[in-house]
Amino acid sequence: MNSRRSFIKIASLASMVTLTGFTPVLGMSSLGSNSKRKVYIFSKHLQWLDFEEMALTAKEVGFDGIDLTVRPNGHVLPERVKEDLPKAIKAIKKAGLNADRMTTAITDPEDNLTIDILETAAKEGIKNYRLGWFDYDPSLSIEENIAGFNLKLKKLAKLNKQLGLTAAYQNHAGEMAGGPVWDMGLMLDGIDPNLVGVRYDIRHATVEGGTAWPLGMKFLADKINSFDVKDFIWKETEGTWRPFNVPVGEGMVDFERYFQIIDELSINGDFTLHLEYPIGGAEHGATTLSCSPDEVIKAMKNDLKTLRSFL
Repeated sequence: MNSRRSFIKIASLASMVTLTGFTPVLGMSSLGSNSKRKVYIFSKHLQWLDFEEMALTAKEVGFDGIDLTVRPNGHVLPERVKEDLPKAIKAIKKAGLNADRMTTAITDPEDNLTIDILETAAKEGIKNYRLGWFDYDPSLSIEENIAGFNLKLKKLAKLNKQLGLTAAYQNHAGEMAGGPVWDMGLMLDGIDPNLVGVRYDIRHATVEGGTAWPLGMKFLADKINSFDVKDFIWKETEGTWRPFNVPVGEGMVDFERYFQIIDELSINGDFTLHLEYPIGGAEHGATTLSCSPDEVIKAMKNDLKTLRSFL
């Protein structure tokens, strides 16, 4: 940890220099409603730092808040949530950042750890949290699976109402629930999006939706309460074409159309920025980097600037 502490002192100077000339556009009155939205950094990419260093780095880069990982292998481990979540929230607030968002692996409303996490989060002022993912049971029909997901989400909605929380289910490419996007609309049928809604991920929606993703986004519009942002390209690897993550604005995502739809339909929600492309292991939540910390900071700074230019 000593190396991390020494890094933060160096990074403070480095980031002050590299940020010179960068003017954040959020909040400028000349911009539209998107300009008022907050941009959080996904703390998975800062798990090589402790709570205080994480918060200071995010502040220096220019984020509005931190979307804290409270899940297995996260910044806060579920079994230590009562002890560590208050410490993390204190550090984030001390740095002058919003500390009202977290990402979890919660899928079971009746699990003891679910109760511990949500009750502690509510006490610490967290308002919005991302859920884990449901897997389709191949022994059941799609309809039967969705009915089961809907029941669990309704129970979570009831718990959220008691605690003053809002949950979000993220669409993710693949055969898990939410991959097709349309299934989330059915999973969330009859549920107030202020209690459980959609964390819309344009990268994953584009992977699965091709050029038809706007239809899925419009279908979910009244259920979306937050956004995850990242980008990708298709790349051939060993004879197979796969999505390969790249910096925001350098890939396949049509951000112009994306933000146009957000504005046209007045979809509410703030953004969590993800950096899932190779940056020394930070993309995977590594606790030790294989590159210079400056490279990670530079990547965050560049993606944040690009995202804000779209806003």
